Amino acid sequence: MSALAALCRLRPVVLALAAGSLIPVATCASASADARPAAPARQAAAAERVLKDDVALTPGKGGVVRVKETIVYQFAGGSGFQRTFPTRTHESVSQDRVYQLAALRATSPDGGPTRVSTSSGDTDTKVKVSGGKLTGAHTVVLEYDLRGAIDQLGSAEELRWPAAGGWRVPVDEATATVDATAMIRSVNCFAGPLESTIGCTQYYTNHAHTQGIYTQREMLPGEYLTVVAGLPPGTTGGHAIYERRHTVATAFSVNAVTGGVLLGLLVLLGGGVLALYLLRGRDARVVGKHASAGDQAPVVGTEFEPPNGVRPGQIGTLIDEQADVIDVTATIVDLAVRGYLLIEEEDRARTGRLDWTLRRLDRPVVDLLPYERILLDALMTGRDGAPRDAVKLSELGGTFATKLAQVRAAMYDDVVKQGWFARRPDTVRSRWTVFGIALTVLGIAATVALAVTTEWALAGLALIIAGAALAYGGQYMPAKTARGSTVLAHTIGFRAFLERGAIPDGDDVASRQRIALFSRFLPYAVVFDVVGKWAETVKDAGERAEGADNLYWYEGPAEWDLSNFAESMRTFTLATSGSISQSRGL
Repeated sequence: MSALAALCRLRPVVLALAAGSLIPVATCASASADARPAAPARQAAAAERVLKDDVALTPGKGGVVRVKETIVYQFAGGSGFQRTFPTRTHESVSQDRVYQLAALRATSPDGGPTRVSTSSGDTDTKVKVSGGKLTGAHTVVLEYDLRGAIDQLGSAEELRWPAAGGWRVPVDEATATVDATAMIRSVNCFAGPLESTIGCTQYYTNHAHTQGIYTQREMLPGEYLTVVAGLPPGTTGGHAIYERRHTVATAFSVNAVTGGVLLGLLVLLGGGVLALYLLRGRDARVVGKHASAGDQAPVVGTEFEPPNGVRPGQIGTLIDEQADVIDVTATIVDLAVRGYLLIEEEDRARTGRLDWTLRRLDRPVVDLLPYERILLDALMTGRDGAPRDAVKLSELGGTFATKLAQVRAAMYDDVVKQGWFARRPDTVRSRWTVFGIALTVLGIAATVALAVTTEWALAGLALIIAGAALAYGGQYMPAKTARGSTVLAHTIGFRAFLERGAIPDGDDVASRQRIALFSRFLPYAVVFDVVGKWAETVKDAGERAEGADNLYWYEGPAEWDLSNFAESMRTFTLATSGSISQSRGL
C-alpha cells in the first residue's frame, strides 16, 4: 500500500486539518479510487444471491391466496433463477395434502428475466424464470394464485405457507406480509428446512391486526420462511386439498369396482363348486345307492368277488382317475397270476442283492387287453428291439420309463373304451390345469398393470385366485359316467372285503383253494395297498397243504415259504414301481 493510501485512511484527521494542510482532499478520493476495483468489476465477481425476497399474500374467497413476490436477485452471468415450491406433503400412507399454483407470471421493471416455466416432481414444483444473460442486481415480480394453503382449524381458519425460500442460492433478507380482510387472531413463523420449528427473526401484526408481518435474515440455500396466520371463521371458506396417493396400499384398496369383482369371484367359485358337484356328484349318488342295478352284480353280504371281468389296472385307474405306477405294478402281478409271467425271487445270500426275474410263459395273448399286451411286450423286448424270454427286475431300471408312458396312455384309453369316462381323465385335467395357469399368468400381468396405474389391482388379484382355483380344481374335473360309477360302487364293496383280510374258513375252503383265491385277489390288494393284511390269509397255508411252500406264479429261494410272502411281495411291489419309473418324475 502506498504512503498516500495509508494517509488517506486517516481521512477524518485530514478533513479536520484541511484548511492548513498542503494535501488537497481530492487527492484522497483519487487515491481511494485507485486502491479499489471498479464497481462493475466487483458486481461481476460477486456470487449469485437473493438480495431481498419480499412476499405479499392476500387471502380471498374460496381459500384462494393471491401472492405477489418481489425478488431482487444478484446475477453473475446467468440467464435466470429457479425457485422450488413444496406442493405436496404425505399426510398418511394413502393421502397427500396438495398445494396448487396457478396463473404464474413474471414481470421486471429493470430488464430482468420474465419467461416462466415449471416442472413438477413427487412433492415439489420447480419454477424457473429465465431471460438473456444477466449481471448485476435485477428486480423480478412473480405473481401466482395459491390454493390449498388455508385449512379449517377448529372453528377458525389457518393460513400456513412457505412464503419465501426454496432458492439454490443464499438469501440476504426475506420478508412476508399477510393482508387479511378481517382481524388476524394470531401470527407465527418458522425459518430453516420445511419441518423446522425454529422461529424466524421477527413477526408481528400492525396496529389494526389486519396485517401480519414476518422477517428473516440470512437464509441458506434450500431454507424457507414459513408464515402462519390465524383467521376468524368464515374469512375465506377455504379448505385443505387432499388427494389419494397411489401406493401399494391404495392399489389394492376395496372400492365399488374391486368389491364387485370380488363378489363376482365368490359367485364364480361357488358356481364352480356346484359344477364340480354336478360333474362328480353323480359318482357319489350312484355309489351311495350301492349299485343295486347295473352291468355288474352288487357286492353284498358275504360276497367277495371283484366286478366281473374288471382287471386290477382298470380298477386303479377308475378309483382315483389316474393311471399310476402302482396300477402298472398290479398289472404285472396280475399277468403272473393269470399265467403269462413267472416271478422268481433270487437267493439274496447267493447273489448279494435282492432281485427278481420275470420269465415269460408260453400262453396265447388273445385274452389280454390292449394296455396289458403293450405292457407285456415292453417287458419282454430288449434294448435292441429283440424279444427275450426273461428279464431281471434290476435291468428295467432306467430303460423302461420311456415305455411306461405308452402303457399309461393305453390305460386311459381303456377306461374310456369301457364307457366309464366320457373323455380321458388325464386330458380333462390337463385342459383345466393349462387354462387355470394361463388365467393365473394373465391375472399376474393384470395385477401389476393395475397396481401401477389404478386402484383396481384387487380385480387382477381376483383373476389370480380364480386361475389358481381352476388349476387346482382341474384335478377333480374328470367325471365318471353312470356305468363307471356303478362299477366303482362294486369296487368299493370288494375293497372293504380285502381290507378285512379274512377268507371264510372251514371245510368249504381248503388250503389249496385259499392259496388260489389269495393269488387271484392279490393284484387287487396291490392296488388297494392292503397286501400285508391280505397275505395273512395264507400265512399258514403251507403247513396245511403239502407242497404249498411256493405259489404257481411266484417262486422263492431255498428255505422260502408262504410265511415270508407278505414281506417278499411288499418289497417286490416297491422295487417294481421304482424300476419301471426310474429316470422319470412320476
